[in-house]
Amino acid sequence: MKNTAAFFDIDGTLYREGLITEIFKKLIKSEIIEQQRWYNEVRENYNKWDKRQGNYDDYLIKMADIYVDAVKGMHRSHIDFIAKKVINQKGDRVYTFTRDRIKWHLDQGHKVITISGSPAELVREMAKKHGFHDYLGSEYVIDKNDLYTGEVVPMWDSVNKHKAIEHFVKKYEIDLSQSYAYGDTAGDFSMMQLVGHPVAINPTRELLTKLKSDETTKGKVQIVVERKDMVYVLRPDCIQIN
Repeated sequence: MKNTAAFFDIDGTLYREGLITEIFKKLIKSEIIEQQRWYNEVRENYNKWDKRQGNYDDYLIKMADIYVDAVKGMHRSHIDFIAKKVINQKGDRVYTFTRDRIKWHLDQGHKVITISGSPAELVREMAKKHGFHDYLGSEYVIDKNDLYTGEVVPMWDSVNKHKAIEHFVKKYEIDLSQSYAYGDTAGDFSMMQLVGHPVAINPTRELLTKLKSDETTKGKVQIVVERKDMVYVLRPDCIQIN
């Protein structure tokens, strides 16, 4: 008998912002990244997103670029230490709906898995905290001396998330037609195409447009919006995209 799985994105789906933002702040505080560099290279993307004139993914990718450069040559133990501190301090800053769905899936005996674009060290700690059975995150490559090389194998795009699900299907003998996927951006679109129960949580315009036009998702996707202490469950055909 095959297993039912629930695949969760983290950034913007479980965690209320981006985990890489939190590790970025820690690196600035530890003087590993110069604060001025954030103002020079990231501030413009952040301001555009903050004013709803730009894309949040552009902001996160810009930070990921700086993160790659910042950790190059660092020992793995430094990032492991910082990742643990970030999750200990911020790991409960999650959406109520998603937290409750994780618990529901665990109670049902489903395989609960996170596939996230955040650094794997952060994803690992978040997976431990919230009881996931397994995880995949963006791998920042280390050499034989456990030093970061400056290379990255991303997990924030739709292509790699598709491959990740294929990996877990083989590993856990998963029936995708009975499985669930939760995400918020276009990078999560392939996960939603592959499962029988896709759920978009506070979706971006780009993701919602894809979900409404794609034949494999538009008839079955559930839209969830969480604001303050309220959760709204919507049908895609009730949402107007301006």
